[in-house]
Amino acid sequence: MRDASISRRRLRSVVLVLSLALMVAAALRGAGEAAAPEPGKMRVAVVLSVGGLGDRSFNDMAHSGLENASHELGIIRAYGEPAAMSEDERYLEFYAEEGFDLVFAVGFLMTSALEKVAARHPDTRFAIIDAVVDQPNVASLIFREHEGSYLVGALAARKSRSGVIGIVKGLDVPLLMKFEHGYRQGFEAERRHLGRDPGRVLSLVAGSFADPVRGKELTLVLASEGADVVYQAAGQTGNGVIAGAKEAGIFAIGVDANQNHERPGTVLTSMIKKVDVAVYEACLALVEGRFETGVQSFGLAEGGVGWALDEYNRPLIDAADEARLRQLERAIASGELVVEEMPSENPDASVTGDGE
Repeated sequence: MRDASISRRRLRSVVLVLSLALMVAAALRGAGEAAAPEPGKMRVAVVLSVGGLGDRSFNDMAHSGLENASHELGIIRAYGEPAAMSEDERYLEFYAEEGFDLVFAVGFLMTSALEKVAARHPDTRFAIIDAVVDQPNVASLIFREHEGSYLVGALAARKSRSGVIGIVKGLDVPLLMKFEHGYRQGFEAERRHLGRDPGRVLSLVAGSFADPVRGKELTLVLASEGADVVYQAAGQTGNGVIAGAKEAGIFAIGVDANQNHERPGTVLTSMIKKVDVAVYEACLALVEGRFETGVQSFGLAEGGVGWALDEYNRPLIDAADEARLRQLERAIASGELVVEEMPSENPDASVTGDGE
């Protein structure tokens, strides 16, 4: 009887292990997405950043680009959603070993993992968004977020009554400093253009891209300190920023995707970062046999970043606001107005030109 009991326990253990293995394999394949090879079709996988689908921002846009490529180009697509950064390397390795034609690493948090995996799979093509990986088989797709952030900062200057605005960042990292620095430059320059004092820009860090509760808490803190416009650069955490702005009766600025529809009347605009277009264009280049590795940069001139104006925020933007932002857009795209990417030691050298 004792031996039979041990056998049953062992059997249950084996079944549990096999079940877990099957669950992991299914997750890696992208929640049941088709991944098996088909003659004449390219296979593309996207490994999403921590937080996965549902952030209504960065990850969702990358996935949207993959979906569009699947529908329009006929590629076979798969996606993975690591639950933690420690899983990134395993996901990338899985798709490389499965023989996918192109594997995307979504976000700068995957830089180290991709460096290792790309070195082990020199014949696999990879692409990473928001980081540079110096490997001959990697395309590094980066954005000039500071340019788009300048525009929404200028709009914040035009709409702020208190002269105090804020930003909530997911992490305190160089990439998000680009958002903050562009936002700050646009705000301060436009305040000068309007003949007002410099005002103040308050900055808080949530410590996570997947904590909407924390995002709301920090937004309410900023509102209590006088901020009446808050920009979110925090992924899913930013959903809480928008909710907090609604509760406090102030404006929020969305990021990456057009989030104007999230809370009409609260979302002043969104700084659009066209991650979906970058993913789609890389897939198109793959299908057409012209995929290139190396660094590719997307700013206002390339249509890679911008600001959103639609039926949801149109009542908040008057003709003078729109005309001014269009003027600044043209000036930045042409090079007449150069927005500094990161803070310099000389605070007076942040912006070249004023878009006049």
